[in-house]
Amino acid sequence: MTAADPPVRPVVARRLRIGLLIVAWFSLASALAGMIGLTIGGGIGIPLEWLDGSVFDSYVWPGVILGVVVGGAQALALVADHRHFRVALGLHAAAGLVMMIWIFVEIAILLVWSPLHGIYFAAGLVQVVLAVLALGAWPRPFLARSPR
Repeated sequence: MTAADPPVRPVVARRLRIGLLIVAWFSLASALAGMIGLTIGGGIGIPLEWLDGSVFDSYVWPGVILGVVVGGAQALALVADHRHFRVALGLHAAAGLVMMIWIFVEIAILLVWSPLHGIYFAAGLVQVVLAVLALGAWPRPFLARSPR
């Protein structure tokens, strides 16, 4: 490796990395708990009528999708972060987007809003913002002008 080569991993401020890890672990644990509740727990007490008009006749498949897609995206980001892969920050941003898309689709299917939707959407948004900031989106100095 020469002096001109980029570092193996972008230098990420410790606070940003800790924030990303907290949000990702929270989201992963929530997705897995939701998957278990929806599949084994019979829908966690959510009325089955909320699925009327959707392609689902029970909460089993939504639970599987929640665990595999949303939880899987979070798990990939956490593994990449732990192994110090260059793609880790991008995977954190993608996992946050997956969380936000899941919430939009869930609201669109159920036509019901819950405070939990706001919490999980905010968690996804925070994860995306932290990942983008960790990737260097914050200019230094903040109000500096670009040369013409």
